[in-house]
Amino acid sequence: MTSITRDPLLAAAKGILWFLMGAMLVGAVACLVAIPALHLFQGNITIELGRTAPTVPIPTMLWVLSGVLACVIALLLVLFRIFQLLKHIVGTVGDGDPFVPENARRLTQMAWLTLAVQLVTLPIIGFADWIDQAFAASPEVHTDIAINGGLSGNGLLLMLILFILARVFRQGAAMRDELEGTV
Repeated sequence: MTSITRDPLLAAAKGILWFLMGAMLVGAVACLVAIPALHLFQGNITIELGRTAPTVPIPTMLWVLSGVLACVIALLLVLFRIFQLLKHIVGTVGDGDPFVPENARRLTQMAWLTLAVQLVTLPIIGFADWIDQAFAASPEVHTDIAINGGLSGNGLLLMLILFILARVFRQGAAMRDELEGTV
């Protein structure tokens, strides 16, 4: 019996991470299916949008929505990888040996992936702004797209913390190896 099964916090963390990883994959697959569906059902979408929002440039709208979905897929896959790396770290904590060089590498990867999350959101914000502007010209449609985005201070702080933790883990692993060599 590993300590992860005896420690309810670690067991809960691992369960939550499995759930989040599954949710990211389901979301990515849904977006992947939605992209060709947008173009497959272009005629129906054109009729409905033409009726409710005649000023919206429909062919461009379909490509913008495809761009949004493609960016969301990238975002979900990056988040999946972050959760996967964190799950591996939780596993080493459960095994009683978290200060291993691999965890330092995992934390460094998570830091870079956190930056990638920040960067992938930028085009999503641009697409959302374009959609909002396109529908603003149609008085029949009221969009309430709240565009709160850009580089997040919290995301950048998380990235910095992860880089620092990676150094802590790297130093901890080196100290442990040094200590084992002296005994």
